[in-house]
Amino acid sequence: MHHLGTSSLVAELADAAEVRKTPCGDGWLTWRVWGSGPPVVLLHGDFGSWTHWIRNIPHLSQHFRILVPDMPGYGASDMPSQPWSPGSLAQIIVDGAGEVVGRSIRYSVAAFSYGGIIGAHLAAIAPKHVAKLVLLGTGGMGLPAPDAAPKLRRIEPAMGSAEVQAAHRHNLAALMIADPAKVDDLAVAMQIENVRHARLRAGGIPASDVLLRVLPRVRARLYGIWGEHDAFARPNIAARAEVLRRFQPDLDFRIIQGAGHWTPYEAPAAVSAALLEMLR
Repeated sequence: MHHLGTSSLVAELADAAEVRKTPCGDGWLTWRVWGSGPPVVLLHGDFGSWTHWIRNIPHLSQHFRILVPDMPGYGASDMPSQPWSPGSLAQIIVDGAGEVVGRSIRYSVAAFSYGGIIGAHLAAIAPKHVAKLVLLGTGGMGLPAPDAAPKLRRIEPAMGSAEVQAAHRHNLAALMIADPAKVDDLAVAMQIENVRHARLRAGGIPASDVLLRVLPRVRARLYGIWGEHDAFARPNIAARAEVLRRFQPDLDFRIIQGAGHWTPYEAPAAVSAALLEMLR
């Protein structure tokens, strides 16, 4: 992880984590665990890893036992068995959580972006275990795509290190983080590292209606957190709340002002405070 060598935060948190391994395909799912208290599983987004939650773990782990897997095919976790589906990925995480948390223990799930689709399947598979499900910027609702898709830069093999960093910086600002000033060196370094280790491809799943189809089976209490300028949801954040309210009429749905898609990173104080209120 030489790209992350610049970040003492990543190194400190990695060193402080209890690392657990549970079965995944022919290999292992890697979990990192911090803190004590009621258990909360955090799920990252596509092209991500546990570091999607890097700025929330220090605060949340003062109140909860925080368990963050690298999902199958991402980060330090091995690939799932083929053929895989959101349901089969969720089953791997459910089984692993049972080992790490304890089979009779209820826990909550906070899930970012693509992780929310997996999190909803997890809640559907294990209704007796998942008490609350917080979705942050999650797709899969079968809603129209934003009018103007951001122009992303391709990362080419011939690019030098500075060019690769510049392309990732551009892409993060176009898709993930609304305030260009928040696209800092840590975000770029983590993105490079996460993309390098992402072997699974979510493909068309986030743009489908797969979340909508699994929500009727979810018994957990639902919550929503969206960035005001989420590139995947603008200009209609309210449509996300409307969909979720079909399943949770008194839904607690919060819009993080000024933030883009990757709210846990761009607005960590607001997101951590909201999660604390929702999950206590």
